[in-house]
Amino acid sequence: MNEKTYEKNLLQQREGKNDFFKTHPQSPIPMDKRHIFSGLAYYPANPSMIYEVEMKEHENKKIITIGDNMGNQQQYLRWGSFQFEINGENVQLQAYKREQNEESLWLPFKDKTSGKETYGAGRYIDLDGKDKVKGKWIVDFNLAYNPYCAYSEHYVCPFIPPENWLQTEIKAGEKNYK
Repeated sequence: MNEKTYEKNLLQQREGKNDFFKTHPQSPIPMDKRHIFSGLAYYPANPSMIYEVEMKEHENKKIITIGDNMGNQQQYLRWGSFQFEINGENVQLQAYKREQNEESLWLPFKDKTSGKETYGAGRYIDLDGKDKVKGKWIVDFNLAYNPYCAYSEHYVCPFIPPENWLQTEIKAGEKNYK
């Protein structure tokens, strides 16, 4: 897909999300705030923040416990890791699953924009089968999004495990909601 087509598709996806947040009954935006909701803030599309990387699947998939914003504990399988370079820095991100036979991967992260330009608790990327090309995963930080607890205290969101706290900036995806 060329850059212009990618950017057009990304903008359409973002417009669809804004429409969902403004009008849908299951929107995380509280009903009494929707009349002032004018859309989410995003970094401009940045093709350099799309990575094709191999995942090193862990042989022994440890169960890890992750706290959430409601004070509960959730369990995830530490499924595999991605290693690549961002902004000249080697990084490693762990990918998680809730259940062994789940198809999708959860890739949560915090970075140096967290709490400044982006949501303080971090952002998420979801990966599934369509995010694979020739055995490599497409990790697209332009698709990074805030968990629903960024919009309303009525949602439960798992925290980002410290092993996924990056020491670089990810200037792609969704910005902080004001």
